[in-house]
Amino acid sequence: MNFFQAVVLGLVQGLTEFLPISSSAHQLIVSRLFFDNDGGGAAFTAVTQLGTETAVLVYFWRDIVRIVKAWALSLVGKVPRSDPDARMGWWVIIGTIPIGVLGVVLKDAIHGPVRNLWVTATMLLVFALIIAVADSTASQRKTLNDLNAADGVKFGLFQACALIPGVSRSGGTIAGGLFMGYRREDAARYSFLLAVPAVLASGFFELLDIAGKPNPDGWTPIVIATVLAGIVGYAVIAWLMRYISTHDFKPFVFYRIALAVILFALLGFGVIDSGAPTA
Repeated sequence: MNFFQAVVLGLVQGLTEFLPISSSAHQLIVSRLFFDNDGGGAAFTAVTQLGTETAVLVYFWRDIVRIVKAWALSLVGKVPRSDPDARMGWWVIIGTIPIGVLGVVLKDAIHGPVRNLWVTATMLLVFALIIAVADSTASQRKTLNDLNAADGVKFGLFQACALIPGVSRSGGTIAGGLFMGYRREDAARYSFLLAVPAVLASGFFELLDIAGKPNPDGWTPIVIATVLAGIVGYAVIAWLMRYISTHDFKPFVFYRIALAVILFALLGFGVIDSGAPTA
């Protein structure tokens, strides 16, 4: 991976990670269409997500510190377990379990078969329709104060769908929240908080894994992509949280459908390989 590819993929990661359009799908498409490779694969995507999750930590820093502090103090009885922030700590832990378990169980599939672009195109289209239905039928009557363990698990299962490129972590989780009756802003906020432990764990795990393997390109491209992803990702979070307070998800739905159709056409005419290149 050269400097230019690292810059492009870092920008792609930052621009798409928090929008409901699937960053992993865009990484795959851009890498295979323009660079004729797999963009470093699932491991590279997981590591660059450390940059975008750093953006989450910075943007929601006060919330995260407050939640962690209240949760920790509730364990020793210094804060009531009914405290909203203490409860949120538990809901984030509970919601992280599905993707943690499935990520380990399905690791081989995540790194292999599901990175087929036919699967990606299908998921872009299917989840465009799911997001559209969720957005148009949502009652939006619930806030994060209404969150409970059962809803946390449901959120977590929707997040786990994002293990398949084309789904979108934010898109899947927010759609799940809308189906459960949560407001767009609250579903998005919980989606971002819920992603922190899962993405950080996955990123550091992959980082340790690739650190023990030969890396002819060195660490510079990975660092560049990760830093760029974080800077751009922060701006996208700030924009999206303002946008969804007064707008729906129709533009993202139309974009996903258009991208899926284009990708199906590229695959059908043989312009782009469906599987990862062998070299």
